[in-house]
Amino acid sequence: MGEKKTAVLKKLFFSTLYLSAFTFGGGYVIVTLLKRKFVDELHWIEEDEMLDYVAIAQSSPGPIAVNGAIVVGYQLAGLKGVLVSVLGAILPPFVILTVVSFFYSAFKDNFAIQALLSGMRAGVSAVILSIVWDMFLGVLKGKDWVLLLIMAITFVLNYFVHINVIWLILGTALFGVVRALVRQRGGKG
Repeated sequence: MGEKKTAVLKKLFFSTLYLSAFTFGGGYVIVTLLKRKFVDELHWIEEDEMLDYVAIAQSSPGPIAVNGAIVVGYQLAGLKGVLVSVLGAILPPFVILTVVSFFYSAFKDNFAIQALLSGMRAGVSAVILSIVWDMFLGVLKGKDWVLLLIMAITFVLNYFVHINVIWLILGTALFGVVRALVRQRGGKG
């Protein structure tokens, strides 16, 4: 393996390790950080590509942080990139959860810990809102009114009608495939 490929793998591992170690609140938080790292800072991935990767990671089974690491790692360095980025993404939570599980009974009733977790929930909510806003702006920038309409309909169906998100993902994926096929055959969609 060439020195450049080794350097990319090393940077990929330490980037996902760092992001995973200092990301609290779940996978959606890491999405913003992945974008900042790989799109804004390193310029390894285009912003549109990152939005596609987020959609793939979000609609695939499993934790979004690991799924995000898989698609980014594969894009940057193939199968070795997947292995390195997944290892970097799962190592910190594995170590932290192992330690926390030993001390859980001491933590569960501690006022300071409960206050800390409440504050973290508020921060995580803001970060998730930021991700949604960034994704919305990406769709808005494309000036595709059909996608904006689908986004609005999907939100209404999930939030107000309480249709399971799995059906919505499958439905929008099917719509995307049909739309792409229609476009490919020369129609508009």
